[in-house]
Amino acid sequence: MTAGSRGTGDGRELPEPLQRTLRAAIRLEWLTVASQLVIAVLVGVVSGQSQAMKVAWIDDALSLLPPAAFLVASHRIRRSPSADHPYGFHRSIGVAHLVAATALLAMGGYLAVDSLISLVTVERPPIGIVVIGGHALWAGWLMVVVMAVTNVSPIVLGHFKMKLAEPLHDKVLYADAAMSRANWTSALATIVGVLGVGLGWWWADATAAVVVSAGIVRDGVSNLRSAIGGLTDRRARTFDDARPHPLLRRIDDVAASQPWVDAVRSRVRDEGHLFHVEVFVVPTDPRQLSVQRCADLVETLRGLDWKIHDVVVAPLPALPEHQAFPPEEAEPA
Repeated sequence: MTAGSRGTGDGRELPEPLQRTLRAAIRLEWLTVASQLVIAVLVGVVSGQSQAMKVAWIDDALSLLPPAAFLVASHRIRRSPSADHPYGFHRSIGVAHLVAATALLAMGGYLAVDSLISLVTVERPPIGIVVIGGHALWAGWLMVVVMAVTNVSPIVLGHFKMKLAEPLHDKVLYADAAMSRANWTSALATIVGVLGVGLGWWWADATAAVVVSAGIVRDGVSNLRSAIGGLTDRRARTFDDARPHPLLRRIDDVAASQPWVDAVRSRVRDEGHLFHVEVFVVPTDPRQLSVQRCADLVETLRGLDWKIHDVVVAPLPALPEHQAFPPEEAEPA
């Protein structure tokens, strides 16, 4: 298999287990796209005049953004570096993350304001009667059934995608999985809102819409923060942004263990799936410094983990205080 088909874009292929993992993730995301299209159609058909159902329908439509972003990015990162893009196209992951997060935040904010206006202006959503097989049925029951049934697949798919996000170090896949697994909260709020209208609580529908909108805004804010952090060269963190990545300390420890290295400090940025590493070293004896030793250190560090992509070793007479920092000084999440 060539690097262009399942590689990292720099001539190195992903390890075989991760190639299988990436293929599985791509299949899951295509399945997610198909599933969400069906769900959006079903919810749209039964939504009627319910504000909560309208927001739920838009929420389902927005759920297409993360898998679509992942599929586009996973295609672009396979492209080899060029004169215009010497670092390759790994940043496509971060750009896709940013686009999806911005859309979530913008639409979530709009829906929240729209729902609050409906609540303040005391809009009473009419939920009428439908006739099925000659029997009259309150349309709210159809809404409840559709919301309950259509939220099974996102939860199941989210569970499987979450298992793949960590080994691939894919923040878009993680964000998509987290949103899918939390989808039941939106469905529950919508169901409660519809049933509330059936009980005569006019405010229940708009209140449920506000709750669902707030969830979309929360997803947008958390994803936007993560995406901007990555694109502005924040110190590399774990796939879920919970803490600085453990590889940061391993890189420093391995470099410091070389007999010709007196002091070391590294800086690592996340380029998507892969890390770009700069290692500043102070040799014990500058006269014994050689090109081969630096090259050997580069290969040693690249051998630590498949995520370690570009490695630059910079010998210096002293460590740069304001360019690289110890791993323990990582800023809080």
